[in-house]
Amino acid sequence: MNSDAKILLLYVQGLPESETAKPLGEHAARLGITGRAFQKAKRLLVESGYFHDWRWQTERGRWVTEQVFANVVLSAEEAVRVRDGEPPSVQYPTVGAPSGRSVGGSLRKKKTEEKKSSHPPTEPAVADDPEAALRRKILEPHLAEAERVLLSLRRVDRRLWLGAAEVRELAGAAAEWFLRGARAGELRDALTTGLPPEGVRYAPGFVRRRLADRLPEAPSFAEQQRRSRMDEPPSPPARFATCQGPGSEHVFRPAADETHCGPCRQTRAEAAFSARRAAGAV
Repeated sequence: MNSDAKILLLYVQGLPESETAKPLGEHAARLGITGRAFQKAKRLLVESGYFHDWRWQTERGRWVTEQVFANVVLSAEEAVRVRDGEPPSVQYPTVGAPSGRSVGGSLRKKKTEEKKSSHPPTEPAVADDPEAALRRKILEPHLAEAERVLLSLRRVDRRLWLGAAEVRELAGAAAEWFLRGARAGELRDALTTGLPPEGVRYAPGFVRRRLADRLPEAPSFAEQQRRSRMDEPPSPPARFATCQGPGSEHVFRPAADETHCGPCRQTRAEAAFSARRAAGAV
């Protein structure tokens, strides 16, 4: 985020509850952030997950805008829950009408409980499985590209916002697409096109389901061989050689082990033909 977005974020977080129920634009104007500077700061706050807003028209034709501003990153689904009055416990400042709503801190609490949990992690058990270890080794070269595609989904549609932990969890399934010959653009299109009209209720679950349902078929052996040949770098061109023909010294690029350039070979062939013709051999 740029400095305007950071200043706006810190300013709203420090406001008392009586001052939070105002549009974000009013707070920005009080700080002197207006026009394009405000629009850019607002867009950065939206992309970062700190600010969410919705605008709809009532039955009487009146337009209503509702905004949620939090001091932690919220996914689109979490912001909807906050807007609909389903907050956990810790209070976060909110902006917009109606006021009086708050954002809970169940995410923090859940992470703390996971750290204190006595249940052993599942990774050691998976590491003991040689097939799983081999699978991870095969997928490893594609994980970074898979994470990059998953993180880019939020720029295509905000409803597909994924956090860092969710991206790492889904990266293995996304990397499987690359093993089957898919390109990054094909994977992104498969995850973002044809979204349900009723919306995406839970982005990680939706992406996980699509990764499995639309997984391309494994390419045949012939297709694998064809792609491997396409991926091979082209062979370097042959080096130049000095022509052994008469005349001034010059070079040419031989196709095999020729010692004469094309014009010289043609001249030699014509001379040999004329000699055979003169001798009556032709």
